This record gives sequence, structure tokens and C-alpha cells, in this order.
Amino acid sequence: MRKTILIFLLFPFLGVAQANKYVRQALRLQNPSQQIELLDQALEIDAKHLDALFYRAIAKYNLEEYDAAILDLTKIIFYEPDADSYYNRGNCKFNLNDYKGALSDYKMALELDPDLIGAYFNLGNTKYELEDYKGAVADFTKVIRSFPSDVKSYSQRAQAFMALKDYKSALKDFGACILIRPNSKSYYNRGYALLEINDFKRARSDFIRAVNINTNNTPAYFYLGVSQFLLSDYKRAIKSWDVATSRDQEDYDAFFGLAMAYYKIEAFENAKTNFNKAKALLRFDKQPNGIELFKDTYWEVNENQRFKTLYRSLSTL
Repeated sequence: MRKTILIFLLFPFLGVAQANKYVRQALRLQNPSQQIELLDQALEIDAKHLDALFYRAIAKYNLEEYDAAILDLTKIIFYEPDADSYYNRGNCKFNLNDYKGALSDYKMALELDPDLIGAYFNLGNTKYELEDYKGAVADFTKVIRSFPSDVKSYSQRAQAFMALKDYKSALKDFGACILIRPNSKSYYNRGYALLEINDFKRARSDFIRAVNINTNNTPAYFYLGVSQFLLSDYKRAIKSWDVATSRDQEDYDAFFGLAMAYYKIEAFENAKTNFNKAKALLRFDKQPNGIELFKDTYWEVNENQRFKTLYRSLSTL
């Protein structure tokens, strides 16, 4: 009788051990789909195996199966709430553009673990998306206090300051990015901010540094051309936009820039050719004709009066 009881009690322990084995095997793999196969087997043995649920959720996240990942993380939170599960569920919701849901999960993660600094960064990004720019600044500041050399937090806080029109603070943060990591992206970001406040000369300098550091930074060539054009340096703007359009042949903003620059130097045939290229690219996705075709383009949004004037001139060619 005793032997029968011992054998009966042994089966559950073997099952738990096998489930743990599947989890360990899954963690040795790099392929998320293969990980899920093993974790599924672990969960067939023990449906409440929290580690299996958690790592399966991470694998699903890596496959961008965010809804499925949320289901696994929600099960963990139901059984045994923890900061990591709330944090990762928040990440899933953020990727699904459920910013209010993400906000709630990040806050819960921080209630359970106030030292989870990464949650402050993601909370700041979420508040930014919800247009709570002051709240975003506060969260990025918390990250910076803990990690004073975190470029991403300075950059994101700078974007929040820009949204608040606190340009002095924004430029200070962009400058900090350059001091910490003087790469092409850092100069590009500050250059863009300088364009926003119409400081075209300093913007031009930053975009020149950006392309000198990384000649493959195609967007920097576009904005270098913008700064040169706005400084009436039309021939250099043409050179910059030639690079931009050679790299991205669907950049209608650069083609329209070329059209305007060629018009300014009275090279009317080239102006007409590039104007027509810009219209052809825009017409591919849009039904309207005329000036409405350029709605929401860089030039229509950021240089509206200049755009309207030159559009009318180009339309007469």
C-alpha cells in the first residue's frame, strides 16, 4: 500500500520537472517560434507555470504578436502580479497604440517596483504620445538622474521640450546628446530642432556635420538642402537634394525643393522637370490635383507661404 502511494505521489513531481526542462530548453534557443513550441509543451503539463507563460509572452512579443503576448501576461497578473509582467504588457499595448492602457500598466509596474527605471522611460514616451509633455519631461528627468549619460532620455526629453516650445531647454538637451555621443544622429536631431526655430545657419552647420560623419544619413541631406535653400544658397541646396533624390527616388519633398531651387536660379526646364516628378509621386497615392496634391508635405506644412508663392510660379512653366 505504501508503495502505491509513493508511485502516485511521484507523477506530479515528474511533470513539474519536465515542464521546467522544456522552459530551460526554450531559453537556450534564439528562434521565438521554436521557443513557443517548447513553452507550449511546458504549459500542457502545467497551465499555471508562470515562467513558461512569461517567456512565451516575450517570444510572442518578439514575433510582434502583441495581442497573444498580452493574454499570457494577463494570466500571470491574475495569478501573481509582478512589475515585469505589467511592464511588458505595457510595452505590448504601446505597440498596439493603446497608450492609455500602456500608461496604466507602466504605473502599476512602478508601484510594484519603483526602481524599474526603464518603466519611467517608456512612461515618458507614452505621456508624450498622449500629449502630456510636462509629464513626459518629468519621467525622462527621473531616468537622467539615475543614468546621466543616457542619450535616448536626453533626446526624448528634448522632443518634449520642443512640443512645449521651451526651445532653450530642448537645445540644451540636444547639445548634451552631442557631448555624450557626437554621432550623425545627434547632430541631425539638433539641426532639425534649429530649423524649427528658424536658426538656419546653425542648422546648416549641424547637418553638414551629420553628413560628414555618416554619408549614408539620407534625411540629413534633405534637411541640409532645406537650410541651404532658406539661406538663399540655391546651388548648394541643389547638390544636397541631388544626393537625397539619388538615394530615395520617391522623395517628393526633395524633388519639389529642386524645382524651387532651379526656379530661383532661372533654370526653368530643370525646375519644370522636378516639379512634374514631385507631382507624379504624390499623384500615385492621392486623387486631388493642383495645390491640394501637396497637402501635408514638408513644404506645405512648414513653409506654407513660400510654398504657395513658388507653387504658383512653377505652375506657369
